[in-house]
Amino acid sequence: MDRGTVGSANRGRLHVEVRTEGHSEVVTPVGELDHHTADLLREPLESAVEQGRVRLVVDCSRLDFCDSTGLNVLLGARLRSEAEGGGVHLAGMRPVVARVFEITGADAVFTVHASLEDALKP
Repeated sequence: MDRGTVGSANRGRLHVEVRTEGHSEVVTPVGELDHHTADLLREPLESAVEQGRVRLVVDCSRLDFCDSTGLNVLLGARLRSEAEGGGVHLAGMRPVVARVFEITGADAVFTVHASLEDALKP
């Protein structure tokens, strides 16, 4: 389901795919998002906002782990995107990742969708 991939990055435990679908920039982290891999996600999110693509959809369906550094990357992207009139939508979180958001209360500040398809609906 990788329609029109425009870029990707990989540093061992994390691979990030990026593509544009309609008005959304879809960013798919695959693997473990932590202190050592966070920049691989931060860079495409910042780049998208800088290029005016401010509706960010993070497809979390293939994200195996997320620590506080990864959470901070997503919170930073949310602030930058919202400052430009957009937002960050999280899609398809696995239970282990969703638990981090629940424990920290971060699930209350993001728009969370059950699936990527739901997140891409207008």
